[in-house]
Amino acid sequence: MTAPPPASAAAPASAPGRLNLVPFVSVDGMMRLVLAVGAERAMTEIAALIEEDFRRWPEFDKTPRVASHSAAGVIELMPTSDGALYGFKYVNGHPSNMRRGLQTVTAFGLLADVATGYPVLLSEMTILTALRTAAMSALAARHLAPPGAGVMAMIGNGAQAEFQALAFRALCGIRELRLYDIDPAATAKCVRNLAGSGLTVTPCTSAEQAILGAGIVTTVTADKQYATILTDNMVGPGIHINAVGGDCPGKTELHRDILMRAAIFTEYTPQTRIEGEIQQLAPDHPVTELWEVMTGRAPGRSRPDQITLFDSVGFAIEDFSALRWVHAQLARHPHFQELDMIADPDDPRDLYGMLMRAAARNAASAGEGGM
Repeated sequence: MTAPPPASAAAPASAPGRLNLVPFVSVDGMMRLVLAVGAERAMTEIAALIEEDFRRWPEFDKTPRVASHSAAGVIELMPTSDGALYGFKYVNGHPSNMRRGLQTVTAFGLLADVATGYPVLLSEMTILTALRTAAMSALAARHLAPPGAGVMAMIGNGAQAEFQALAFRALCGIRELRLYDIDPAATAKCVRNLAGSGLTVTPCTSAEQAILGAGIVTTVTADKQYATILTDNMVGPGIHINAVGGDCPGKTELHRDILMRAAIFTEYTPQTRIEGEIQQLAPDHPVTELWEVMTGRAPGRSRPDQITLFDSVGFAIEDFSALRWVHAQLARHPHFQELDMIADPDDPRDLYGMLMRAAARNAASAGEGGM
C-alpha cells in the first residue's frame, strides 16, 4: 500500500495579529478531524511524520519523561523541542480507572513557537495518543517484522486494540487478526468494532491459541504489575513482538528469557531502561534505538529466524509529531475553537494597565445596566 505524502508543520492557525487566541482541538473536534481524514490515513500520515522526525533525531531535546508515581498509577509530562517548535504532553496511566468506568489513559498536549514562546496549539491527546501509539507500533514493525507477515496476534483487547489493528493493516498489510483477552467482553467489543474493516478477525480462548501462525505478536495489556503475558516456550523463531503494555517501572508483559533471545529495539533507551521490558535486564544489555535503523546506522532484522522485539514505552518526539500532524490539518479541517489564553495589552509592559482598563469597562457596563 502506498503511503500518502507526509503532512508538514503549518503556520499558526490563529490569524496574524491575534496570537493571543490559541487553537484548541477538543475531544469532539479530534473525533471530527479523524473522521474527516479517516483513521487509517491519519495513522499513516502520523507514522510518516514520526519517521521524518526520527530521521533528524539529533536535532531534538531528549529527556526521560517526568513521572509522578502513586499506588493508583502515574502522571507524566513528556517534553521535547527541535529548536523551532516546542511540545509537551500531559498523560496519566491508572489501570484501576476501568473498574470505575473511567479511561485508563487520558492526555492533552501543547505545541509552541520557540521564537516567541507563544502556544500555537492546545489539543486533547487521549484519542491522539491512541493514534500515535498504533502508528509507532506499525512503523516499527515495517522496519523489523518478517517480510510478508500477514497474521498478527493481539493479546489485550482494550482501548488501544482497534487502533493497533487498523494501523498494522494500513502500514504493514496485516490481513488476519487473532484476539485474546482475559475478559471475553473486551474481545467481543474488538470483534464488533472491527467488523467491516477488511480484516479477518478470530477470537481465541488463550494466548497460546492466538499466537499460532502469527508472524507478529502485539501485547497491549493494562495491569500495573510484573506480568508474564508471553512465556519463552510460546515464542518461536522469526516472530516480531510489539510489546506496548509494559510502560512504567514495575509493569512488564514478557518473560525475561524471551528478552535474552531477542534483538531488542527501543525509542529512547534511557527512558526504556526505566519503564520498558528491559527493566528486567542488566543496564548494559545491548539494544538498538529505532532512529538508528531508520537512518541506516544500525541493522534491523538481520536474519529470517531472528526474534525481534520493539520495547515500546512511548516517547515525546512521537507526541511532537502527532501534534504537528494535528496543527497541519487545521487549515483544511477547522475543527477547533479559539481560546483567549495569552494576555495582550496594548503596551507589553503595561499588564496592570490592561487590568485597570478592564475594571473601567466593567464599571461602565454596570452603570449602563442600572440606568
